[in-house]
Amino acid sequence: MTAPVVLVHGWGGSFAATWQRSGFTELLADAGRAVIGVDLLGHGTAPKPHDPDAYADLGARVLEVLPDEPVDAVGFSLGAITLLRLAMRHPHRFQRLVLAGVGRNILEPDPDSARRIVAALDGDAADDDTHALLFAQYANQPGNDPVALAAIMRRSGRDAPSPADFAAVTCPTLVVIGDKDFAGPGDPLVAALPNATLKVLRNVDHFATPEAFEFIDAALEFLDAVPA
Repeated sequence: MTAPVVLVHGWGGSFAATWQRSGFTELLADAGRAVIGVDLLGHGTAPKPHDPDAYADLGARVLEVLPDEPVDAVGFSLGAITLLRLAMRHPHRFQRLVLAGVGRNILEPDPDSARRIVAALDGDAADDDTHALLFAQYANQPGNDPVALAAIMRRSGRDAPSPADFAAVTCPTLVVIGDKDFAGPGDPLVAALPNATLKVLRNVDHFATPEAFEFIDAALEFLDAVPA
């Protein structure tokens, strides 16, 4: 039986806004794949606590919906980081992984970037900090709770994984990142993983990744889920 596909959105997104709106879920359904959608804590239909400590384990909600058999999984940005950390702890739960919008940032976390984004959410960003202001704009989309999203940025446990952590992820993994994505490049992440390949999207920035045709095509092909 073909494995279901778990879809995990990024920071400030949701299952509906990231995967349903782009038509990605419909394409998977057309290929005969069952879809399991997750809203991470603080997002979408999930609870939105304002205490940073509540977000210490973002993978818990994903684990709750995983079936007994291994799954394929696709994550974007924070969703990709969450899936990767889950696969480090529970490698037997995953058959294939697609990690989009991540790369060097996983191996070299930037605490200053998170601090600046929180400042933007609090209305204290510098006028020329376009990176932080873009995140603030994203956080203030309808349905989002900016205070909860700031709490996620303030959470602990964001250190880079160890080489042994990466080595545990032996399933085939596709890293997809735009050549204009601040999280890149993707090469260091691919080199750290035992069984990973890289797809670079031309002229694509971070937030455009989930809806980029090149990303959708690469993910479907990797999952062997191209609609008939």
